Amino acid sequence: MASDAPLYAQVEEALVARFGVDLHPGDRLPTEDDLIEEFGVSRITVRRAIQNLVTRHLVVTKRGRGSFVATPSFSQPLTALTGFVEDMNALGLRSHARVLLIEEVTAPAEVRAALEVPLGAKVTHIERVRLAAGHPVSFDETYLPTELGRLVAQDDLENEPIFTLLESRHNTPLIEAAYALQASTAEAAVADALEIAEGSAIFRIERTSFTTGQKPVDYEVLHYRGDAITFTTRLPRPGAGSGGDQ
Repeated sequence: MASDAPLYAQVEEALVARFGVDLHPGDRLPTEDDLIEEFGVSRITVRRAIQNLVTRHLVVTKRGRGSFVATPSFSQPLTALTGFVEDMNALGLRSHARVLLIEEVTAPAEVRAALEVPLGAKVTHIERVRLAAGHPVSFDETYLPTELGRLVAQDDLENEPIFTLLESRHNTPLIEAAYALQASTAEAAVADALEIAEGSAIFRIERTSFTTGQKPVDYEVLHYRGDAITFTTRLPRPGAGSGGDQ
């Protein structure tokens, strides 16, 4: 292993790179002896690498049975407008996307209302599976006005997040977003994309992002695995700190 990182970190990231490729949730990791032989490191190094993966909720250990790949589970604070890649980077998780579909369609009613486009207008529709540490976490449907959508459709959507593309490449700063969160269950197409059973619990999020002048430019329907995410926020009590009744 040729890297300046500590040996345990190299072993840790080498294992993470296998998640979703030849190691999937529920799969047993190679034994300590196998990892020692493969990487040419000490038992202490292997154990520290595994413990770090346990701390990151990527691996679970079962006494007497070994270590197993876990379904990634993480908390996402709802305190600012951030994208999937930014959220995963903050957690130290490698992420990418699998693009399923890019097409131009006549805007459905809910998309027309969200993007404020006229009846019969075309929009760009993009479907992606978002993966963290190789595991599918979110199935995203994105709708963009065609002028922007045609530009974004030419980009590397497997490795470049749409938020970054809009802001850094297509001169469309994102100012704020409106969210609507709903507990739901996975229909067949969503379940297939997320590799879960049909009817499994999911979070369904509708998000409309706005650029300068309160112009809506990105409408998304996000489907998160219910077993993979916890949304958190902190809310002030009305009147608290203003001298009113408490």
